[in-house]
Amino acid sequence: MNDPIRILIVDDHAVVRKGLAMVLRLEPDLEIVGEAENGRIGLEAAKNLNPDIVLVDLVMPEMDGQEMALALRKANPKIKIMMLTGTEVDDRVFDLVAAGIEGYVLKNIEPGELVRAIHAVTHGEAYLHPDVMKKIVGRIKPHQTSAVALTPREMEILEWMASPNTYKQIASRLNVSEETIRSHAKNILEKMKQPNRAQAVLSAMRMGLIKLDEVK
Repeated sequence: MNDPIRILIVDDHAVVRKGLAMVLRLEPDLEIVGEAENGRIGLEAAKNLNPDIVLVDLVMPEMDGQEMALALRKANPKIKIMMLTGTEVDDRVFDLVAAGIEGYVLKNIEPGELVRAIHAVTHGEAYLHPDVMKKIVGRIKPHQTSAVALTPREMEILEWMASPNTYKQIASRLNVSEETIRSHAKNILEKMKQPNRAQAVLSAMRMGLIKLDEVK
């Protein structure tokens, strides 16, 4: 059996922290290693506990989620970060995605989907809530840039990468193995010279390779 995914929860509302911890502890492969009530304490806890992933509330006192996430990314880029926010998508998402933050979910997300998002981010994928993706798409204006030579199959996979589906879910939809999807995704990232899925999708949208009505 693989080691459990070690999670740190950072949120200034105790009810939210306890609720998230209670839900996530139901999963046998997830372990809550700590909680923190603001970004300053959360940053110190992350340094001491070295979790696999940190769930960070965007709006907090003393040090907000954005400041904490960017500081943590600089201090320990191996720790995955998933931002939590209310029902409204904050404009700060653009800076966070550009900085390579892997996940962005709304607090009204279903528990099962949150678990899937945690697994996806922990295993090197990006997870952007559909509402977040729509806001990003709405702000991006395509412009011409150097062409990227993607095969028709890679273009298809790239369009799927713009959706909230995990690689496992994409593989199921296309009736291929997850390893096949990961191999295509790796090739796409290399050709586009992008470090992760989210930034590859943003780059593709800027280049006009993906349009709003193509996001699955």
